[in-house]
Amino acid sequence: MMVPAAAAGGRIERMTAQMTLPSMLSSICGHRYVLTDPEATAAYGKDEYPRVFSLPRAVVLPGSTEEVMALMRVCHEQGIPVTPRGRGTGLSGGAVPLGDSVVLSLERMERILEVDVENQMVTVEPGLILKSLHDAVEQHGLFYPPDPASLESCSVGGTVAENAGGPRGLKYGVTRHYVSALEVVLPGGRQLRYGGKYLKNTMGYDLPHLFIGSEGTLGIFTSITLRLIPLPPARQDLFIPFPTLDQASQAVTRILNGLRVTPAVLEFMDAASVRLVERATQKKLPHSGAGGHLLVQLDGSSPEVVDDLTVRVGELCAELGA
Repeated sequence: MMVPAAAAGGRIERMTAQMTLPSMLSSICGHRYVLTDPEATAAYGKDEYPRVFSLPRAVVLPGSTEEVMALMRVCHEQGIPVTPRGRGTGLSGGAVPLGDSVVLSLERMERILEVDVENQMVTVEPGLILKSLHDAVEQHGLFYPPDPASLESCSVGGTVAENAGGPRGLKYGVTRHYVSALEVVLPGGRQLRYGGKYLKNTMGYDLPHLFIGSEGTLGIFTSITLRLIPLPPARQDLFIPFPTLDQASQAVTRILNGLRVTPAVLEFMDAASVRLVERATQKKLPHSGAGGHLLVQLDGSSPEVVDDLTVRVGELCAELGA
């Protein structure tokens, strides 16, 4: 049973006197969305880094902003710590609960609320998978650049909480550069909205950016509005081998400073990294015996523009020994 925000405050005091914590949580979002069995909650005691684990006291899966508000109000009144969680794909421990805390998982809140093509904005719930966001906006010829390695499994809310970037961060920046507005529930259950649908705002405190990268320590996102840009019409990927890692590193500097080209992606890999990738994927990569590789992605306004960039980068790399 969902408890409306206005009614929740008046009921909490009566609930706490006669109900257990699981009963209180279940009265807000339903019994099936409250987990207390250690076998069920264990999966929420870690992220993708396997060496850090803490069993939560309970796991609750709200389905709306109103439920998040009511849950936070109950836990605040009871003095129970809460750990917000997206999809648990991080490696920094942001989703790992403190001892005896309640994990508040946002995985059920995964809707795209609005794609505003005219203003190049999208508003989503925090549990939406990032790849689903990419696919949805690209159908409208729009582009959301942040692309962490976990984009097919991570949540949008998690990327905001961690200020995630990805390989395209070189040219396009990281999550912080695209957040336009946040709807946030504070620890006591109060809901606030920061920011709006605008590209420039020079007045007052920049409060949305206070929450970006805070790993859920300041509040819980329940709605996120993101800026979009036009989808580049053309794109080309290059995987360039070099005899040595030093030559590959020199190419990075020459591409950026000599050619004055900013690729969408520009990363180098040493031979040991390539071998690890081959072992993990069970696939043989081209030129795996090379001392270093460059992974380059070029994009632009037309195939002709990208072809020209590809030739210039290729000639430079050949000059450096590729």
